[in-house]
Amino acid sequence: MLAIGLGGCQTAAMSDVTGSLGAKAEAKSEKHSGTDPHRTVEVYGERFRANPKDADAALKYGLALRAIGQRAQAVAVLERAAILNPGNKTVLAGWGRALADNGQSQQAFDVLGRAHTPANPDWRILSVQGTTLDKLGRHEDARRYYASALRIMPDEPSVLSNLGMSYVLTRELPKAEETLRRAHDGAPVDSRIRQNLALAVGLQGRFDEAENIVKADLPIDEAAANVAYLKQMLGRGGNARVGAADNVRQSSRRSRAESNPRSDRPIS
Repeated sequence: MLAIGLGGCQTAAMSDVTGSLGAKAEAKSEKHSGTDPHRTVEVYGERFRANPKDADAALKYGLALRAIGQRAQAVAVLERAAILNPGNKTVLAGWGRALADNGQSQQAFDVLGRAHTPANPDWRILSVQGTTLDKLGRHEDARRYYASALRIMPDEPSVLSNLGMSYVLTRELPKAEETLRRAHDGAPVDSRIRQNLALAVGLQGRFDEAENIVKADLPIDEAAANVAYLKQMLGRGGNARVGAADNVRQSSRRSRAESNPRSDRPIS
């Protein structure tokens, strides 16, 4: 999903909204965006190979690689760009976001911390740092980062959505639903936020309501696909709550093994 940039840069970045149905949402967004990420990979890959110091080419190349699922290659491209452009905070932000997408949560957190400063914090980066901490199982620390982001950008839907999913991970489902409804109210057409809300509702056993949320205002085929995936996430046919919670926490468990807990704090 192409969305806001990190660090105030003009280059677009992948969405900073975590999502229960993220892969499908990104694929659908690409389908309707009118852009061909494979063509973008060719164009900016050629530019980057001709001049690896071209930060703009590296950022767009890395973004396109992520859009087609080549996350490890995106990390390699942006790491090289960061080495060749020391101190470029926009490149650091792109590299950190690629690391986060690739499941390298602790390294992503550390790199993103170098992409902004206490004197000039970026709410987008704070939010992504929160998601990396959630993946490491450090949910209270993550929520401090979301709180810092919300002090800069009150009621920002993408940050509220990430905060809501943090509550899902710790099974604080009423609080998750309340937070995700606030996010949805602020961005009612954002499919990723809508899907996160549907997951929080479904985990509380209100399956019909969850299905209505996830398929609202969509064409029949897309609505059916979203409902099918929601049922998969909710583990219908088995223990719905346990099955869905396990699905949502899998990436958190994988990332948590990367490092020992640390006492990092938000920079704002």
